[in-house]
Amino acid sequence: MSTILKIAVLGGGESGVGAALLAKKLGHQVFLSDAGIIKDKYHRQLSNASIEFEESQHSNERILACDLIIKSPGIPEKAPLIQAIRAAGISLISEVEYAYRFCKGKIIAITGTNGKTTTTKLCYHLLKNAGLKVAMVGNVGESFAAAVAENGYDYYVVEISSFQLDDIVDFKPFISIITNITEDHLDRYQYNIDLYAAAKLRIFENQDENDHFIYNADDPLSQKYIKTKEIKAQQYQLSLEKPVEQGAFLDDNNIFKIILNRKEDMDINELALQGKHNSYNSLASGVAGRLLNIRKETIRESMANFESIEHRLEPVLQIYGINFINDSKATNVNSTWYALESMKEPTIWIAGGVDKGNDYAQLLPLVKQHVKAIICLGTDNSKLHAEFDGEVEMVVDAADMDEAVRMAYKIGAKGDNVLLSPACASFDLFENYEDRGRQFKDAVRNL
Repeated sequence: MSTILKIAVLGGGESGVGAALLAKKLGHQVFLSDAGIIKDKYHRQLSNASIEFEESQHSNERILACDLIIKSPGIPEKAPLIQAIRAAGISLISEVEYAYRFCKGKIIAITGTNGKTTTTKLCYHLLKNAGLKVAMVGNVGESFAAAVAENGYDYYVVEISSFQLDDIVDFKPFISIITNITEDHLDRYQYNIDLYAAAKLRIFENQDENDHFIYNADDPLSQKYIKTKEIKAQQYQLSLEKPVEQGAFLDDNNIFKIILNRKEDMDINELALQGKHNSYNSLASGVAGRLLNIRKETIRESMANFESIEHRLEPVLQIYGINFINDSKATNVNSTWYALESMKEPTIWIAGGVDKGNDYAQLLPLVKQHVKAIICLGTDNSKLHAEFDGEVEMVVDAADMDEAVRMAYKIGAKGDNVLLSPACASFDLFENYEDRGRQFKDAVRNL
């Protein structure tokens, strides 16, 4: 390269290591720093690429001597090192931004509070079935930067969080999708929904009239905030409640219609994923597929044979007529709302964990309609008790997942659902939501 930069990468997980590998391939001087412990597999990747790294500390002086700093999304803006970087005027970007600068393929970027993983996997499934060279990257799959470093992809389906969007500069997807906006991660955004929504809406800020933006027209917060922005991209709405001029909707005969250029483009009769929330995810993927000129038959087949993702309304087992359902990925109230809304049988709801400023009141109508008992699984269940004691016949606490599952089985009757849908983060009792979901499945299988 004509200019060799000194680049520091903060964070030694999937995102940070991917950025370091790309920077090294481009010929820069790369130093990776993580305040925690770096996993063995990332140790090996860094060592094999001859990338210098440190763990369990940050060498501030060395980092602040760099020309460019790439930040992993888990590091908050208020961290002292980030504040020092800002004060020094050093360019600080996200891994997604860095990958974009060297990406030669078309980008389909998906964000939103809920549904972004399912929508990302559905889009990837469509493109893969169409025979396209596609990578699934970002919050699901490998890092965007690592995939760019590998070369050879014509399309990148990117699941992108508000944390990653905070530090973009020029990132410009060909297709952007916002699944919805509800309260989540407010602890990272000064408990201000306006700041959180502003981060989400950055996904389309660099798009122009040759690009495409898809969003949920039935979601009130999406509608509210989108109206405040100038959008240059072509817009496509999704609705289960009304026809739309551009996008997709559910008609009076329960057939999904996709409308492009204000003309009916195709219809879809069968979706593999059930539930209202999954209908929006499927419609978003279908519109994206048609914008990429994927054959209608390929889209129909892909919609019909897509398999549900792990930890998202995942059927586990039926034991003596009791259905156990793993929805551990429901880490906020809105996600749990969709789960409870999809329950048609009496439900024993396992909830709780690290509260992120949750307002459980919005769940009360669904709880009264569907829930026969609540099992609270967390170190502090006071807010759950305050909201639901007296509203449900039984609200009890469990010390761990095994106890919660055994209690649910004892309470349950033939035809009941036992739903793990915590509405909270997992870090009080579990490593992450995947660990929580796996422990639930193991406990069910051990009954």
